[in-house]
Amino acid sequence: MSAAAPTTQTYYDRFSRTYEDHRHHGYHRMIDSLELDLIRRFGRGRDVFEAGCGTGLLLKEAAAVARRAVGLDLSRGMLGQARKRGLQVVQGSITDVPLPSESFDLAYSMKVLAHIPPIEAALAELCRLIRPGGHLLLEFYNPWSLRYLAKRWGGPAPIADGTTDHDVFTRYDTLEKARSYLPAGMNVTGIRGVRIVTPTSKLWAVPGLGSLFERVERAVCDVPGLRRFGGFMIVIAQKTE
Repeated sequence: MSAAAPTTQTYYDRFSRTYEDHRHHGYHRMIDSLELDLIRRFGRGRDVFEAGCGTGLLLKEAAAVARRAVGLDLSRGMLGQARKRGLQVVQGSITDVPLPSESFDLAYSMKVLAHIPPIEAALAELCRLIRPGGHLLLEFYNPWSLRYLAKRWGGPAPIADGTTDHDVFTRYDTLEKARSYLPAGMNVTGIRGVRIVTPTSKLWAVPGLGSLFERVERAVCDVPGLRRFGGFMIVIAQKTE
């Protein structure tokens, strides 16, 4: 990040203006759907927390099946959109969540942890929030993926007001590295690979091709040996009793 780059909060405040422009269909809808499968599986009928809820696209779906759903985000701009949806949200940092310990059965974070430099502190805080026996769903950016190669070759992607995705800290982690960030008392019970075979979101511009890749992604997301290559790697961890 350059000296003139925006802060993380400012970056996401700007991003909030266009964040949902392409999120309701095509490639982004597929990614959200694969994430929501797990959120519904582990959160149905339970108390759920989302770290980095943004405008509330995932949180509103979690709230539809959970007993209680609460979201947190750093960005006022993002939270303004979430509140318009009637969602329960708080502003704050993932490393210092203003909520009581052991008040949730599930805490999840999608497309956020890769942008948090003090990752161990963030995961310790999420662990604090969940009850014994509860779960974390933690999405990391994976260097062993087609998405990583596409990002390396594609260069900066514009966001808003002269801001690109290179203006925010981003880290890529292998499964082994992600596992090492977890605090004591958290056991990895599984992973899901999201965007394993899709080289670019531009495939959805070709009639029929996007739906084909979506079917393939759904077929391979939980396959051992393949799921480790998801561009978005969701680590499933459980807090021991």
